[in-house]
Amino acid sequence: MNDLLQKQLQVSADEEDRELKGAERAAVLLLALGETHGSPIWQKLDEIEVRQVSAAMANLGPVTPNMLEDLFKDFVRRVSSTGALTGNVDATERLLASFLPGDKVSVIMEEIRGPAGRNMWEKLSNVQENVLANYLKNEYPQTVAVVLSKINSDHAARVLGILPEELALEVVSRMLRMDAVQKDVLEKVEQTLRVEFMSNLTNTSRRDSHEMMAEIFNNFDRQTEARFLAALEEDNREAADRIKTLMFTFDDLLKLDAASAQTLLRHVEKDQLAIALKGSTDAAREFFFGNMSSRAAKLLQDDMDALGPVRLRDVDEVQTSMVNKAKDLAAKGEIMISKSKSDDEIIY
Repeated sequence: MNDLLQKQLQVSADEEDRELKGAERAAVLLLALGETHGSPIWQKLDEIEVRQVSAAMANLGPVTPNMLEDLFKDFVRRVSSTGALTGNVDATERLLASFLPGDKVSVIMEEIRGPAGRNMWEKLSNVQENVLANYLKNEYPQTVAVVLSKINSDHAARVLGILPEELALEVVSRMLRMDAVQKDVLEKVEQTLRVEFMSNLTNTSRRDSHEMMAEIFNNFDRQTEARFLAALEEDNREAADRIKTLMFTFDDLLKLDAASAQTLLRHVEKDQLAIALKGSTDAAREFFFGNMSSRAAKLLQDDMDALGPVRLRDVDEVQTSMVNKAKDLAAKGEIMISKSKSDDEIIY
């Protein structure tokens, strides 16, 4: 038994026993194990657990022989109990590995463990920005400022860009005025994130399956998209309708306001636009012609006439490129796109 524990035991005979709780119990056991035997256990703890146990150890105070004996008896009883089971990450991984392929085990354990990283801030930097922003938007601006000041700057920028504008501006103001964060405040934020956010991340980080499929369908050529949607409508009409609602297609570009349409046209090469409109509907041609000068529309029509027949595959590729360009511009805040003219909700 090491010197530190011996000092803890050197208490007066009338010292009152007290119940050890939580991190205190771990601290006493690690003190008893000493450096040699306790080192492997310390190495298994993460950064927050090390801080919690260290803080408990530093403030442990006197530990009476009775307290120590009760703790050891309880420890031995729990370890040696044949009817007891303890579930943890390592035990789960070993069990899965006994009957599942390694790659499947890795995927499952990645979901359970959450984002990779040696500490809380590295883990947060590996969380999708929309997931983190969705959580932080309900927190106090000062808390958000502390979190964004601790994660990677590029990730913080993406999260900040997603937050509601009023909150984002307040967070920026707080970050500019922020002094060194007190240790106890930082630990409290870490603990809150660990309990309220990271523990539930597996559920919150999963993307909506219909949204994911809508993105995949957006990248199909026209014939493949029609084939899959027709098959899905027969099998699950509700799912097909939801996917169609979430999809953003070339026809949705016709719902752009005049300013957004003109901005998009400035970012599309004229030869590409000619191919896209060559294979489009009369309504699409009328819309885009109406958002350019008469001279530019006449020149574009001449270019389309000079093209002759075009392959449907080429039309699909160019129209998909225009849709992706519109999404990029919307993400930068240069245009606003929606699924209907009567709906101001930004969908991408």
